[in-house]
Amino acid sequence: NTERPTRGQRAKKLAECYRHLNQTNKAISAYNNVVRYKQADSLTHFYHGQLYMRNGNYKEAAKQYTVAIDSLRAYGDSLHLQLAKVGLESAQKAPQWKKEGSAYTIKKMDLFNSRRDDYSPMLAGDSNDQLFFTSTRNQAQGDELNGITGTKNADIFFSQKDEKGKWGKPQVIASELNSVYDEGACCFSPDGKTMYLTQCVTDPNYPRYAKIMVSNRSDASWSKPKELVIAHDTLSSFAHPAVSPDGEWLYFVSDMPGGMGGLDIWRCRILNNGNDIGYAENAGEKITTPGDEMFPTFRPNGDLYFSSNGHPGFGGLDIYFTADGRKINHPGFPLNSQADDFGMTFEGKLNQGFFCSNRGDLRGFDHIYSFYNPE
Repeated sequence: NTERPTRGQRAKKLAECYRHLNQTNKAISAYNNVVRYKQADSLTHFYHGQLYMRNGNYKEAAKQYTVAIDSLRAYGDSLHLQLAKVGLESAQKAPQWKKEGSAYTIKKMDLFNSRRDDYSPMLAGDSNDQLFFTSTRNQAQGDELNGITGTKNADIFFSQKDEKGKWGKPQVIASELNSVYDEGACCFSPDGKTMYLTQCVTDPNYPRYAKIMVSNRSDASWSKPKELVIAHDTLSSFAHPAVSPDGEWLYFVSDMPGGMGGLDIWRCRILNNGNDIGYAENAGEKITTPGDEMFPTFRPNGDLYFSSNGHPGFGGLDIYFTADGRKINHPGFPLNSQADDFGMTFEGKLNQGFFCSNRGDLRGFDHIYSFYNPE
């Protein structure tokens, strides 16, 4: 049948779209058709394995990774081969890790969540009584829907805690901080006066590159963000800023050349009261992998938390932390799940706060959860 190859190629395009949109079950079905119509290439089984991981089907994931390792080795793709080996190790060990559990308790924060994406929570204020987060809910600015996700472009929202310790409903930020473009994943300088955030300007005729912006707080309102130029490199993205607790380093995520592959975590020194920055350096080979490392954030004690799909884990993005940049710790289940888990923020010195995850959301949307670890 001459139509079979065409059907297989169509299924592959469909599979890619569903995979990028985090619609795991639909992507798995589409990849099954790619294999059925004999259109699989060296990456098909690799992605198929990743999707089965996200589905918590570790047995099937291990099978797919085993096939992927053979075809990637034959193809000479060392980058994906390395990731497939980590994937196989994860698939074999995840059921045991899940059984072991951990001291974390987590809870979905319905008050902060919408029917769209809600992610990257960040506590602020002297007594951690403000929560800033990113959302594509309908109250975001602009009338147009994003051509990729079909939702509004993201804006930063915030919630205020009252004297009794009760969180209020999320509010729109009344200043020029947000625009019709995508704003999100913000963080603050230790004095709380400077906000670093990610902005993605959408132009239909031009590729989208994220950049890091700076907004300053005067009185009670945030200024219109200005770009922080990290490198004169117009073909790389710069996103997910995080400031070290001593206020000396800006950590961020980029796909700029010189990394390990995929998105990497980089850092540069903050100079001149935050108006300038030094040269970018990679966070180091213990942290970065050929996969993606994203959403760096700090606990006030100096521990660096980040998310990755290149270290052994449960599937999707998992949260990891390091105290010294050398030993990487995996906090286990239920902080981590088979889905994407990322964006930690801590309430002072306690090991509690908020993070986000798209676990259990069939449409792949992220939501905010609280976590508590009685250290």
